[in-house]
Amino acid sequence: MGSGIALTAAMNGIEVCQNDIAEEQLERARAYHAKTLARAVKKERLTESDAEVVASRIRYSTSLADCASAQWVVEAATENLRLKKEIFSSLASTCGDDVILASNTSSISITDIGASVGDAAPRVIGMHFFNPVPVMKLVEVIEGLVTSEETTSRTFALAEAMGKTPIKANDRAGFVSNRVLMPMINEAFYAWMDGVAEPESIDEIMKLGCAFPMGPLRLADFIGLDVCHHIMMVLYEELGDQKYFPCPKLRQLVLAGRHGDKTGRGVYDYSTS
Repeated sequence: MGSGIALTAAMNGIEVCQNDIAEEQLERARAYHAKTLARAVKKERLTESDAEVVASRIRYSTSLADCASAQWVVEAATENLRLKKEIFSSLASTCGDDVILASNTSSISITDIGASVGDAAPRVIGMHFFNPVPVMKLVEVIEGLVTSEETTSRTFALAEAMGKTPIKANDRAGFVSNRVLMPMINEAFYAWMDGVAEPESIDEIMKLGCAFPMGPLRLADFIGLDVCHHIMMVLYEELGDQKYFPCPKLRQLVLAGRHGDKTGRGVYDYSTS
């Protein structure tokens, strides 16, 4: 997600510094950016020179200090509240007093994240992009309890400058997208576990019958089964309703390390594809 956000910004004329704690992850980001831009050139969506300009707008760093001069920060770490609070606390002490601190969280309370930055909380906002970021138009914008109107208006302006459509959602667990999507994915796992149909049939029925571009189980692999599990647990713990608790079949796959596309196997096996 972070790589997609960085590339989308760069393709819309914005200078970017992509930060990660591991150089290995930055190498993966470079490879993803190069592959995506090469594909755009091949499909004649960009010229070679345009692609070079886009690539030149992205710097890569393992030092948060290199982001100190940024006018805007979008955090895209894993769905872990403790980790996000640590990152935002570091950002608040590193970045300038007018820098917007946005989180790409897909389920965690923006108010809770903002509580980690003291007086900077009015500059904290949710900016939930969708995967793949260069393709998907929506950005779900979520205000925390004390997020300022200026922060919100600037967020809408940035999303639009990146070619996206920003839509506001309230600061509730899962917001709108995952409050609706994750229970559907969870129910697809129950349908599989209960023998209603095999995964291929479940996905094809939902694609052809509901005009989904991707079936719910295939989508879960694409998102990451571990991420789906994390989001379901946030919904369950925050809303206190058993219907949000992850299906045992989903939990089993996550425990087995079958997280989907990124591990080569989830609901489906991608090891030979």
